[in-house]
Amino acid sequence: MLPDLERLIRLQSLHNIVDDARRRIAAIPAQFKVFETRLNKLQTILSEAKQQLDKNQAVRRNLEKEVSDAKSRLAKFKEHEMIVKTNEELWAVQTEIATAKDAVQSFEEELLVSMLETDTLTVAVNEAERSMATAEAEIEAERRTIEQERATSEAAAEEAHTAREALAREIDTTVLALFDQIAEKRNGLAVVEAENNLCSSCHVRLRPQVFNDIRLNDRVIQCESCGRILYFQLVTKSAPEDGA
Repeated sequence: MLPDLERLIRLQSLHNIVDDARRRIAAIPAQFKVFETRLNKLQTILSEAKQQLDKNQAVRRNLEKEVSDAKSRLAKFKEHEMIVKTNEELWAVQTEIATAKDAVQSFEEELLVSMLETDTLTVAVNEAERSMATAEAEIEAERRTIEQERATSEAAAEEAHTAREALAREIDTTVLALFDQIAEKRNGLAVVEAENNLCSSCHVRLRPQVFNDIRLNDRVIQCESCGRILYFQLVTKSAPEDGA
């Protein structure tokens, strides 16, 4: 194989490693944004659940006061009932007693409903808190994993970049300039394999003579369609086993 063509193949491999690492690193902010959105949504659910519980407890405290006040009025009317002297006064006090009893019953029924709501809302708050704690733990673990992957990707990119720079110095400047030009136009992919009479990148069928020339791997040949540099992967046959 032409030495420069072999170097170009290795150069493309290193180029791919750098690009892949940079893509993984570039995707990290979006992953963190997903985490932030998830936590914000859970935090909103938790805040709303707590607000509903606080509102319920305020209503409950007010109802407890109303029940207490109604019972106090009822007790006073009953005391007054014992000392009235006329039928008119008795009728008036008994009316007040009946009204107070109705108020006590009404407020106690509302209080019971509020207490049941308190139980339901407390469960909702507890579930929201557990969901929040679980999500925070999961996301923290995922963050650590991503940061480790970031460090690994940065190291791989740096190593491949250094190797690429060293290898580039061994390639003919004209050939290297062609590689760089194609890579810039073709999203970093400048060198691809030709197989089954096709360019493996754009999948355009190659002319028979061009494919035969590519199979020789003795010069730099570009795809007539996409312009990428083509090479033919030679298959090395393994030695036959003893006794075969």
